[in-house]
Amino acid sequence: QLQLVESGGGLVQPGGSLRLSCAASGFTADVYAMGWFRQAPGKEREGIACISSSGDSTNYADSVKGRFTISRDNAKNMVYLQMNSLEPEATAVYYCAANLQGLRVWSSQLCNYYGIDYWGKGTSVTVSS
Repeated sequence: QLQLVESGGGLVQPGGSLRLSCAASGFTADVYAMGWFRQAPGKEREGIACISSSGDSTNYADSVKGRFTISRDNAKNMVYLQMNSLEPEATAVYYCAANLQGLRVWSSQLCNYYGIDYWGKGTSVTVSS
């Protein structure tokens, strides 16, 4: 069964850090571009970070650039999101996503919402004092 399972969410104070993890099972993640999305209460789901199947290329939304880092360990079928300098506006449910890259050249469009093949169920992050 194909699954993406997120973990690492929780409550953190403004200015703090969290590291989210995404475990892929039932498929070989190293041919998939992987992304992190988030959905704040009352807002649409937005893509915030994307990484190529090899891990060599990344792309970030302007809102998180310089503070968040996406990485992956293909040997472990894991993807991570390191989040630093968190602000209350980062409060949201964070979702891991996978899109088959295969032989396609890397593009941030591989993490376009409408092209995603698999979604995790999300992990909740609350930034509050």
